Parts: sequence; C-alpha cells; structure tokens
Amino acid sequence: MYLHIPYCESLCTFCGCNNTITKNHRKEKPYVDLLLKEFELYWSKVPEFQTKPCRQIHLGGGTPTFLSAEHLEELLQGLRAHMVLDPDHFEGSIEVDPRRTTREQLEVLYRNGINRISLGVQDFSPEVQRLVNRTQPYEVTERMTNWAREIGYESVNFDLIYGLAKQTEESFRKTAEMTIQLRPDRIALYSLALVPWIKPAQKLFKDEDLPKANEKRRLYELAREMLLTAGYLEVGMDHFALPQDGLVKALNSRKLHRNFMGYTDVRTDVLLGLGVSSISETPMSFHQNEKILATYETRVTEGQIPTLRGHVLTELDQKRRRQILKFMTEYHVRLEADQIEDAKEFLSEMIEDGLVRVNKDELQVTEGGRPFLRNACVFFDEHLRKTQPQTKIFSQSI
Repeated sequence: MYLHIPYCESLCTFCGCNNTITKNHRKEKPYVDLLLKEFELYWSKVPEFQTKPCRQIHLGGGTPTFLSAEHLEELLQGLRAHMVLDPDHFEGSIEVDPRRTTREQLEVLYRNGINRISLGVQDFSPEVQRLVNRTQPYEVTERMTNWAREIGYESVNFDLIYGLAKQTEESFRKTAEMTIQLRPDRIALYSLALVPWIKPAQKLFKDEDLPKANEKRRLYELAREMLLTAGYLEVGMDHFALPQDGLVKALNSRKLHRNFMGYTDVRTDVLLGLGVSSISETPMSFHQNEKILATYETRVTEGQIPTLRGHVLTELDQKRRRQILKFMTEYHVRLEADQIEDAKEFLSEMIEDGLVRVNKDELQVTEGGRPFLRNACVFFDEHLRKTQPQTKIFSQSI
C-alpha cells in the first residue's frame, strides 16, 4: 500500500512530485479522514482486501511528516484495524523531511509498524541547498539518522540528487564523503528530473548554473565510484546498499522487485495507492487517482473510487512488463525470436558503446551499462516507440 501525503510547508524547486504548499496544519485531519474513507471504499467493494495480507505500507509525498504524531498514529491505526498484516514479512516505510520531523513522530511511527525511514538529503552544499530552497545543515541529517537508529529502525535510506544548480565535482565529492560518514543502509542516487513544462518552479534554474550532460554524468560516476569503494553494492539502477541490506540479499537470491515506489526486496501482486495522484497496479492493470486535490476530495466524499485514468494490460503488455521487470532486477532477459534482430538494430549504439549486448536470444546489460538501464528498457516499450510523442512528457535520463 502506498499513501500519498501531498502537503509541504515550503517548495523545494527541484521537486517534480504532486504537492501542495501550505503551513495550515488544520488540513491534516480532513486529509487523514479522506485516506481512511478511500480505503473503506476499496475494503467494502473488493472482498480480497478483507482477507489478503498486506506486506508493505509506504508513506510518501509531499512531506508525510507534515502530519503530526497524533494524526500519523490515527492514520496507521485506522488502516491496520481493517487489514490483515503479513505475519512472516511485513515492513513499513516513510519518507521524512529531517528539517520538520520530530523524535516523537519517529517513535509513534515505529510503534505502529514503520521500520524503514528515507531521508530527503539531496546535497550537503549550503549554496546548492540555497538555490533549491532547502537549507538543511549536516547536523540536522545526522541527528535524524541517529534518532532512527536509537529507536530501532531497521534501515535508513538517503536520497541524493545529481544535476542540481551549482553542483561541481568538488562539492558533490564532499556530499558523498559526508553521506558515507553517516553510513546509511541504502542510498538512492537520482538524476535531477528536469520538467519545467510540468513544474514551473524549475524555470528559476539558470541554464548556466545546471551541469551540462557530460558534467552531470561525471557527478554520477564520481559518487558511484566513491560508494562502491566504501563498500556499497549497486542494486538495479540509481540504488546502492550495504551488503547486509535486504535489497542486496534480494538481488543475490533473484527476488528483487520493482514497482512505482522503486526497488524493494518484497514481491507483491497488488499495489494499492491511496491519496491524491497515487498510482495502483495489479498484474493486469495500472490505475491513477485524481491529481487535483479538490477533485480527489469531492469524489471520495461522494463515495466514489477517485479514478483519473487507468490502463488494462493486454496479454502482450503483460509479457513485455515481465520482461522489463526481469531486465531491471536481474540485468538480463530472454528475447523472443522476433525481438532479437529488432533489439540489435534499436540498441545498436548502446551495443557499440559496450553498454548492452545480445547473446544469442538474451539481452544483457554490462556492468558499465547499468546506469543506462532505463534507456535500454525503452526497447520493450512498443507503445512509446510507435507513438513517438511530439511534446515533452518525460525528463531526460542524463
């Protein structure tokens, strides 16, 4: 289950997520009620939700810790009262803003089954932080990390972003060094998703301040090399983890999974997304909630499942989805007979550059090609290849 909490007290200008900027905390209780109401709609309409065990709950945003300790507890207890939790493998995780999260919130979350925490860090450089409107001293991140470990959280993740304004190799090296010093269990090293046509705040970035493609690539390679040298292992794309972490164990045992929330060591059949703009998935469909908060509120209040759009997968879609999932989690996948020559042609440049290779009927990504895994996966997206969108809809990979 994924719960989207859209509220943030201030806007981080790099952010491409669905959020609502406000300091009005009177919005907390009505939104918690909406989430619980939406879940009750599913619970009453889909009998399986009354009996099937829940293996994961993840709170994302926005800023989930915009909610007070009291309202976080009300939300989690309200959900758990109607759910069967997996007795053998259940985990709860949450994204937190270290600047606005209290120890009381962490203790309440832990008491209610949340055992993994993800800290938004992005960059430790004061100048970079100023430009992205997110001033967060090292000591604040350090304190949050120590609190989580003292309370008993099993895993601490840091989110870092490369490609931000005024980042240099020297400054990002320091960010990587400070990250390694705090030794989080997992690190997500993301490329800046530059989508100013969707998020106007990104238009504030000056072109001359943003690292160019080659410069941006060097930032990633620099951090990647430092993390690997420090004992982290690369998991899928964008992710690194310590050897004892569940992600690495899942990778080694071929049980690694990926969904809309990213890589996970738990495989599930259904992801139920609750809240404005949340995405759900089943083996045969994708579904997204209303993206406008007022519309989402109206529809849930009126007792409707707040669907904005969805897609039922054909048999071919399901087959391609399985190929993409295997390729993203195991770095190789078997091609069908009619895909082999197509892959050689479509991926010819990546093959020439040594990033991927076609070995008989198998597509493989090389170790050097792992950062370009997303690009190679486009081969399997026949819908995108056929339509060739005329407008910008995605950020660039690099």
